[in-house]
Amino acid sequence: MSDGTFFGFDSYHIALGAVGASVILANWLPRFITRREPASSGLLILFGMGVFAFLPGMPQVPDPRTHPHIWEVVAELCVIVALFATGLRIDSLSSFSRWGPTIRLLALTMPITILAVALLGYGLAGMTIGGAILLGAVMAPTDPVLAGDVQVGPPQEGGEHPVRFALTTEAALNDGLAFPFVYLGLLVAAEGLAPGAWGFEWLARDVFWRIAVGAAMGAAGGWALGQVLFNVPRNAALAETSSGVVALAGVLLCYGTTELVEGYGFIAVAVAGLVIRRIEGDHAFHRRLHDFVSAVEHALTALLLIALGAVLPMLLTSLTWTGAVIVVVLLLVVRPLGGWLSLARTPLTARDRWVVALFGIRGIGSIYYLAYAAAKVEFWDEEKIWAIVGFAILLSALIHGFTAGIAVEGLRTPKEGERS
Repeated sequence: MSDGTFFGFDSYHIALGAVGASVILANWLPRFITRREPASSGLLILFGMGVFAFLPGMPQVPDPRTHPHIWEVVAELCVIVALFATGLRIDSLSSFSRWGPTIRLLALTMPITILAVALLGYGLAGMTIGGAILLGAVMAPTDPVLAGDVQVGPPQEGGEHPVRFALTTEAALNDGLAFPFVYLGLLVAAEGLAPGAWGFEWLARDVFWRIAVGAAMGAAGGWALGQVLFNVPRNAALAETSSGVVALAGVLLCYGTTELVEGYGFIAVAVAGLVIRRIEGDHAFHRRLHDFVSAVEHALTALLLIALGAVLPMLLTSLTWTGAVIVVVLLLVVRPLGGWLSLARTPLTARDRWVVALFGIRGIGSIYYLAYAAAKVEFWDEEKIWAIVGFAILLSALIHGFTAGIAVEGLRTPKEGERS
């Protein structure tokens, strides 16, 4: 065991086999038992817990509490790819009224969630103010990676039901919009609750500037990449090939340059996906690019979720009953009630409002934000926050994953003449 082997077998190869088997089983088993296609994310976490706990010879996965950087990098890549793929899925931006539910989810539901979770963290779990704000910011955004079962289909598939459209566009944009509140938690942790000292700078830089720059860089980067793919040179366009790698490289370029000018890269890549989808909208390359990007996203996500399962038993040793209550209240009370109230007086039916409100899936984005913050400032509540976030991802993946098929099964696809 000390030399990395178990009965002559190398631990690295044991891990490869175990991870491969876990991914296959997590995707196959639900279909075999239920004949549905629920999200496999919950099973991936559970299999990760099982194989790393009980299979001899498995290597040790880095603890995110002591090695946050590697978790930050992998989660960041997952979210970048997922946000771009989410933008690509939208066939029609359509009228402003169609975006009404999305705007309400972003402008009302997300701040309500941040405030509610922060108050619960401070009042119920006894966290510091900075730690409570960070917890609210980390837990607020819905996840573009794990929400695939309730989002719109691939490009050119059509039939973008208002519920799927709202959940897709919310997941595409709220990751970047949660970032100002992550910075707010960092500021309070480092400098104390003194908005007179840093409040104007936070509003000007972290809220207005970085959001605006992220959107502008995404639009410019998406347009430029679209020209390279479809129009230059016109008679030998890259889109005539299957070179999704080039497009993905362009997305990484867009993300990196946006971060260099202090914009929100997550907003940029989502906007880039939306903009590229508008260029030569009927071209078959959009579907090929989406399928390639989705395959990369699913591979990265599967590895990260299995790794999360491996470290989750360690993280949950710091989970208190108050932390568990915060997670349950978030998933079953705060998000559903906040979403329901925010969507009042929209064209959505009562059932559709409940579906949108209930499916606030937590996942990879939360891992990234927390790892990012942990690498910047040492929080007194850090172990407690990791435990809460880990438990939230597990519970959300199980609840939402195994109810997604039932929830969206009855959604009527609008006919062509009914689409906005």
